[in-house]
Amino acid sequence: MNETINQLLKTEYSNAGELFGLGETSPELMGYLSSLDAVTRGRVLSKIQKKNIPSQGSRAEMEKFFSELPSHIREQLASGKLRLADHMIYSIKPVNGAKTVKIFESQDVKEIGLRNISNAKLPKNMALLVSGVYLLQGVAASLAIDDVKQTTFNTLNAVGPLANGEIKLKANKKQLISDISNRIFITDDFNLRHRGYYKLDNPRLIHDDVEIEFEVELGTVTGLNPNTVLYVALEGTATIP
Repeated sequence: MNETINQLLKTEYSNAGELFGLGETSPELMGYLSSLDAVTRGRVLSKIQKKNIPSQGSRAEMEKFFSELPSHIREQLASGKLRLADHMIYSIKPVNGAKTVKIFESQDVKEIGLRNISNAKLPKNMALLVSGVYLLQGVAASLAIDDVKQTTFNTLNAVGPLANGEIKLKANKKQLISDISNRIFITDDFNLRHRGYYKLDNPRLIHDDVEIEFEVELGTVTGLNPNTVLYVALEGTATIP
């Protein structure tokens, strides 16, 4: 317990009590606190009680999810082997005449210009709190890989079949985003928002080494250019070495 408390006092995280699994009424903790001098006891309680702080970006949002992190990730954050950092995972996929486009697939391999994860999974020891989603479209010269990598992307505004579709996101065997209209990504008239970006009011955590399922569902592909390509990115805060 003494070593845990020392780590708690040194940590940079505001919601450190959740990270170390210490609750204010833990019998073990209460017994230990009674043996401390008043100053140290106050410092420890202050660390544990710092919860529900006003959100200061994705990092502050992530700290509120410490209790939901897998234990092996919490332990490495507490020991300093992992830290929090801005991160984004992305994937580029052609529509290719399909009404359901799977953005992340188990056969995918990490490749610059197409995607930055393999097998539709985050790498071991990485957890990502998704704070926002990008969805953009473009038309490639052809569906050859090099042409897809050169695609210029824009919002869905001028492409009816895409603008009127829906998205869903599933991970950790849970539905994180369900049947949201793609029109939330039409940001052409927004001066303070990135193109094709939607900020989640309810950020969602994705664990390491679990399959990520992101689907774009279209009501029709009629009138869609056969070389249409989609860009999807999930951005937020992740645990990294």
